[in-house]
Amino acid sequence: MTRMPTYFISHGGGPWPWIENMRRQFAALETSLAAMPDELPEKPKAVLMISGHWEADGVRVMHAAQPPMLYDYYNFPPHTYEVVYPAPGAPEIAERAQALLDAAGIPATLDDTRGFDHGTFVPAAVIYPDADVPVFQVSMLSSYDPEAHFRIGRALAPLRDEGVLIVGSGLSYHNLREFGPQAEVPSKAFDAWLNEVLDLDPETRTDKLIHWEQAPHARTCHAEEDHLVPLFAALGAAEGGTATRVYHEDGIMGGVTASSWRFD
Repeated sequence: MTRMPTYFISHGGGPWPWIENMRRQFAALETSLAAMPDELPEKPKAVLMISGHWEADGVRVMHAAQPPMLYDYYNFPPHTYEVVYPAPGAPEIAERAQALLDAAGIPATLDDTRGFDHGTFVPAAVIYPDADVPVFQVSMLSSYDPEAHFRIGRALAPLRDEGVLIVGSGLSYHNLREFGPQAEVPSKAFDAWLNEVLDLDPETRTDKLIHWEQAPHARTCHAEEDHLVPLFAALGAAEGGTATRVYHEDGIMGGVTASSWRFD
């Protein structure tokens, strides 16, 4: 089995692939997500998603064999609440993930009821539209603590050698009150900082990301860091790896600069 890379992806807005005008807006993102299978050494046994839309007091691991859908978005057209992404779960790999977390001193609980949130099923439907790769999620911690999420990533890293693709799904800019033209300056500055930091040596890179609030416009770009935290886990699972920006776009959602990276 060949080692898998990990990814941090900007997953776009709401159920965008099923809304024509939004899909046009996110055409470059769609292209980058659709290209991911060709960037991998082989087809994964499963995709492990750490989504910016699932947080808990302790780490939870999706364990259902056929996870339900969770439509955690609001005020979208009715048909977007009928979307079904029928990928199977990965209960045995979920148990392996729980064991790795427990062995690292990170208590983790299997969750048999959690469904795919849109931070997972939206990008997954573009990456694997045939839903022929099992998908499961690992929650963030509601503390958002950067060091804790680096530790989560490090604990899950052995899965990369077991055919599992680890994806942190968030957004490099996420401030629901500051989309539109007012996002242009802060998102561009923060995105440039992220790209510069991710190109540093691993030790310096990790330290700077742990102290991400020192970045330009940090709290404007992430008033709450739920969409940034998946980056820490994804990079923690590939901490010594090289970062490659695989998606970058200016002016989405009225003014936002956003990017995605692969770590290998």
